Amino acid sequence: MSDEYDENDLKRRMDGAIEALRKEFGGLRTGRASAGLLDPIKVEAYGTPTPISQVGTVSVPEPRMITLNVWDKGLVAVVDKAIRNSGIGLNPVVEGQLLRIPIPPLNEERRAEIAKLAGNYAEHARVAVRNVRRDGMDALKKMEKDGDLSEDELKAFSEDVQKLTDEAIKRIDESLKAKQDEIMQV
Repeated sequence: MSDEYDENDLKRRMDGAIEALRKEFGGLRTGRASAGLLDPIKVEAYGTPTPISQVGTVSVPEPRMITLNVWDKGLVAVVDKAIRNSGIGLNPVVEGQLLRIPIPPLNEERRAEIAKLAGNYAEHARVAVRNVRRDGMDALKKMEKDGDLSEDELKAFSEDVQKLTDEAIKRIDESLKAKQDEIMQV
């Protein structure tokens, strides 16, 4: 941790936590096709785990269908197996080098599980933001102790850090509500 207070660094780190949350939300299945659904899946290609987006072209031609055009014919079976074993409940249909991946509708129980998982992701993001807040407050207190800040300056900067934290938490809560609404739509 830096001993120097930097409001821009705190804001950047809080924004990073929110961006990480959005990426996690992108990997949640909502019953609607999304190219981001395949992002967490890695394929054993050429001896190394490789993201699916680096072995083929992912597209969403219709709301309940993802297509994946695998560039290397030799990887089609490996990609098919990786998607089936990923645990997201998708079963590709292989047509040459093209994989058609239908997105089945979600039942109510699965929707509730995914909404709960989204809540867990949001809580992790809130904790990350609070940790950034704590780092900022610790830096301010150290600066005051060292005589670099007056008590009034400490109070003013502390209020700024709290305001940044409140804004970040509010954005996380708004993202969570939007994602849960999307998940629960039938």
